[in-house]
Amino acid sequence: MDAIFDNLLLGFSVAFRPDVLVYAFLGCLVGTLVGMLPGIGPLAGISLLLPVTFGLDATKAIVMLAGIYYGSQYGGSTTSILMRIPGEAASVMTCIDGYAMARKGRAGAALAIAAVGSFIAGTFGVILLTLVAPPLASFALRFGPPEYTALLVLGLVFLAYMSTTSLVRTMIMAITGLLLGCIGIDVMSGHFRYSFDIKELGDGIGIVPVAVGLFGLGEILSTPSKSVVGKVMPPRFRELMPNRQEWRGSAMPIARGSVLGFMVGIVPGSAHIIASFLSYAVEKRVSKTPGEFGTGAVAGVAGPESANNAASTGAFVPMLALGLPTGPVTAVLMAALLIHGVPPGPQLVNEHPQVFWGFIASMYVGNLMLLALNLPLVGLFVRVLQIPYAYLYPLIIMFCIVGVYLVNSSIVDVWIMLIMGVVGYLLRKFEFDPAPLVLGLVIAPTFELSLRQSLVMSSGNWTIFFTRPIAAALFAVCGVLLTLAAVSYFGRRDWRERLAEAEAGEKP
Repeated sequence: MDAIFDNLLLGFSVAFRPDVLVYAFLGCLVGTLVGMLPGIGPLAGISLLLPVTFGLDATKAIVMLAGIYYGSQYGGSTTSILMRIPGEAASVMTCIDGYAMARKGRAGAALAIAAVGSFIAGTFGVILLTLVAPPLASFALRFGPPEYTALLVLGLVFLAYMSTTSLVRTMIMAITGLLLGCIGIDVMSGHFRYSFDIKELGDGIGIVPVAVGLFGLGEILSTPSKSVVGKVMPPRFRELMPNRQEWRGSAMPIARGSVLGFMVGIVPGSAHIIASFLSYAVEKRVSKTPGEFGTGAVAGVAGPESANNAASTGAFVPMLALGLPTGPVTAVLMAALLIHGVPPGPQLVNEHPQVFWGFIASMYVGNLMLLALNLPLVGLFVRVLQIPYAYLYPLIIMFCIVGVYLVNSSIVDVWIMLIMGVVGYLLRKFEFDPAPLVLGLVIAPTFELSLRQSLVMSSGNWTIFFTRPIAAALFAVCGVLLTLAAVSYFGRRDWRERLAEAEAGEKP
């Protein structure tokens, strides 16, 4: 415990540097705006601003990008409560009771409870992150190439299992990402692979143009450009204070949402979205008056908002300690660290303590910043919603192109971004989730290297993955998840066939 306290002091000495504070504030501010604007979301916001971080050191870059991530969880509640439009996917559940409270004249109280719940849950999540990540990283130092191979396979399978689309579609996207990650110089032999004599592809396909194209440009192309935002009447500052009954009704939902959200956040998948849905279901189940949900229940705002903020913090545990991305956002954050020469994983704590502990300390500071931003300035933020998308989106596209070009001064990267933008649009139209593609691309180099090193260790014997206990246990979990997914799929299929036969039998 003393070691953790000493390391936290080191982290706060980094986080309180004026330049780091500026970038933490910028991240929180942009994250709040990104969370409020419908159709953009944290992933698109981080992808768009990733090129901006190339002139920064690793600490400032990860502090600003992470601020966008957890800041968007705060901002998404504003449009959900005032307009019944989820600015961010995790805020869908907040729309139900938050907007109902606004219609009763309690919009200010709903915004205050959402902000306070987010602050408490975010701080709780950071405390657990501080306690859990270092020992987990120490345990992961026992991992060799076979264990890392099994861990990365488990991450992909878990993501597919938890995905909202079908298992097959998710795995197709993940495998496509892994194949794209094979383009470039072979790490072990030094040969060019699949580069089509384009020298710019020697280093492989960059994560920046792919992420900006799929999630930035693709999101904009798939969002109707004529979206009209209704008139919003922001609450006055003196209306932001909830009454005593509302504080009492939100206390336990905030506590339950914080614990549930962090536990869900550690699991690969869209953790913050899943956590908000689970929290709403739990609060409705334990409530003595479940009939109030949907008509302005305080617990329906406090629980989901706390859960999605705690989940966004919990997602950093496997990313920092194991180097395992639990979702597309953490995959892009991992890519940002790798670009700055800081590999996430077990060695991060020992080899880059200033980055690791500075990042954790900045999250304590960032949560305070977000609390200060989201209550007094809510009226100012709402004004941004009045900007017509016909003016806003062309500016974003321009920043996409300029930002991607400035990374390597390569027109090839711009073409990759434009192609991926069209691909992202088509994937959404055909109901494919593009997130696993980015995950596959990010982990492809590590996965290929660990797999080939494992086979070199065993002289080509694949049984090495089943003779080492940790690797065997991880592959066993993969097998269980795939079996459960198959049983669920064929069970639904049999049910549909029986229903079709019954309907056919009823016809004369």
